[in-house]
Amino acid sequence: MSRVYNFSAGPAVLPEEVLKEAADEMLDYRGCGMSVMEMSHRSKVYDDIIKTAEADLRSLLSIPDDYEVMFLQGGASQQFAMIPMNLMKNKVADYIVTGQWAKKAYQEAQIYGKANKIASSEDKTFSYIPDCSDLPISPDADYVYICENNTIYGTKFKTLPNTKGKTLVSDVSSCFLSEPMDVTKYGLVYGGVQKNIGPAGVVIVIMKKELITEDVIPGTPTMLKYKTHTDAHSLYNTPPAYGIYICGKVF
Repeated sequence: MSRVYNFSAGPAVLPEEVLKEAADEMLDYRGCGMSVMEMSHRSKVYDDIIKTAEADLRSLLSIPDDYEVMFLQGGASQQFAMIPMNLMKNKVADYIVTGQWAKKAYQEAQIYGKANKIASSEDKTFSYIPDCSDLPISPDADYVYICENNTIYGTKFKTLPNTKGKTLVSDVSSCFLSEPMDVTKYGLVYGGVQKNIGPAGVVIVIMKKELITEDVIPGTPTMLKYKTHTDAHSLYNTPPAYGIYICGKVF
């Protein structure tokens, strides 16, 4: 049977060489006698897999040492809540709504504080990116949020918004690793891997260390605190181990 041309937005096509290598290692990963699917995430073998994946991602994106990398679960949609829970110190955040995913993130943030819609393209069915050169940034906003690429509507930020010194948070799920990016322009950038990097079930969060604190919204579950995961190097609980392994091969 010939391989099909898969143009799905995600789960999407993976490099054939990655799939073949994973198939060859399915029953025995590099002589350890077991599959990555069945080994302990606390084992030395798996520790090497996740550390190598992080190191390779850091190399690809030139991620500086003052940023943490997290391999998490819950998909990009869980970040809609996790971000305000951890970053809404003043209970205020500004959202630029340019598609369904940014809209969902904006709606979720309203549960935790005052989410301001400071720009939107909903008036023309999200068919354009609004001018973000001089936005009415809230003086007490904890961050400014965007979804950088919108697969449904075919729009993308070519220039990042002028946040006037506020922390920029960006969902890059559908353009992650498709082009070079300067991580230092963001306080937090994240993406579900199923569009361009690996199988569904993993979300990668790259976050400036100074933003990771115990000062979160009261009642935030332990599992939804970024500090929980950075302190444990993405191994606080059993991670999506096989998905991370495939991401590492793609890197």
